[in-house]
Amino acid sequence: MYIYNADVWCDACGEAIMAALDERGQTPDNPDDDSSYDSDDYPKWASDDEEADSPQHCGSGSDCLNAEVLPSGRKVGALFGTLTAAGVAYVREAIADSPSEVTDLWAERFADDLVE
Repeated sequence: MYIYNADVWCDACGEAIMAALDERGQTPDNPDDDSSYDSDDYPKWASDDEEADSPQHCGSGSDCLNAEVLPSGRKVGALFGTLTAAGVAYVREAIADSPSEVTDLWAERFADDLVE
């Protein structure tokens, strides 16, 4: 995944953003040195293994190159990452309080984490 403009992006979308910035001449002097530029200026790679306090969807939303297609046909950004204990609690609460196609996706993807 990539971090860019205060959001997370799947690998495909992050690479597409970099390609677009590269075409506009907005490549950092040393893109391999993450410390040489800010993630507001150019995407920085981050491990998908990072834990988060809520499910992480690609910032491209329905335009994500790896979008999740819900049963209704609606698309949401790719879902990735793992959850902290607080993230598991967040998903449990969302499933109980606001069931939807998205929480159904979360329930399926994080099923092993939700087992008590």
